[in-house]
Amino acid sequence: MNYVLFAAAALAEIAGCFAFWAWWRLDKSPLWLAPGLASLVVFAWLLALTDAEAAGRTYAAYGGIYIVASLAWLWVAEGIRPDRWDVSGAAICLAGASIILFAPRAG
Repeated sequence: MNYVLFAAAALAEIAGCFAFWAWWRLDKSPLWLAPGLASLVVFAWLLALTDAEAAGRTYAAYGGIYIVASLAWLWVAEGIRPDRWDVSGAAICLAGASIILFAPRAG
């Protein structure tokens, strides 16, 4: 379940940040900021729904998922295919996120 929430949160965060990027760097209308801000609120809400005992560990694990989602955004939304180094790095990050999420914890 955490992976689904992390993936949805990543999509919401990337969309929100892209709205700001589009306004600032691509000269889009300031109206892009309204859905961008709403998307960032959804991101924070989704991340808070994850099943974890500590916020910091949740954010750390989310980081790996965010990296994978960012490369998917690069490919789908921006039309730039990730190269083998992008994919290799993302796989390492995803493995790290999985370790953080599923490692047996004492107590």
